[in-house]
Amino acid sequence: MTPAALTLVQWLSPAFPTGAFAYSHGLEQVIADGCVHDADSLRDWLADIVQFGTGWQDAVLMAQALKEGADPDALDALCAALQPCAERLREAREQGAAFAHTLGSMTGRSIPPRTLPIAVACAARPLELPASDVIALYLQGFVSNLVTMGVKHIPLGQSAGQTVLADLLPVIMAVATHAEAAEPDAFANSCLAADLAAMRHETKETRLYRT
Repeated sequence: MTPAALTLVQWLSPAFPTGAFAYSHGLEQVIADGCVHDADSLRDWLADIVQFGTGWQDAVLMAQALKEGADPDALDALCAALQPCAERLREAREQGAAFAHTLGSMTGRSIPPRTLPIAVACAARPLELPASDVIALYLQGFVSNLVTMGVKHIPLGQSAGQTVLADLLPVIMAVATHAEAAEPDAFANSCLAADLAAMRHETKETRLYRT
């Protein structure tokens, strides 16, 4: 493990103050609906998001942002345009701004408050790590937050939650590797149930999470 890799692990750990604990990415809605109700349904829901939804979309955008000569402003605008609803746009922007603010305070670097995947990719570029490693750690952090939310509110036991996360690691690695080699326009999102859940969550009368 290199110092650069450890630095990235710190940035993407649950302890890093991006406020990720406040967002469920629509999961609160599908738990309330009963669609996600145990470890198997949580694993399947998250696997779909990683492979076909926001996980894949963010992975491709990050792979492009990590390339030499990338235009981060254009990629940030594209990332914002791809968000399916107001809450999800808020999720991407607010976490990205919190990430940039904290990292800037730590390092003295000027980090623009872009959407989260673009902010992380731009910050990670000087670390000179393989793109697939950066993307995989980002996706693991994303999934870990949602597993924790599921453990609390389905509810699941800690062992069941960690088993779900472990089961998803091969999926995360495969998506990261695929995204690193993907064409710039390969960011399609076909996880419509997750997008619709996020839209419905906007009008949920009682909720604990922002998305």
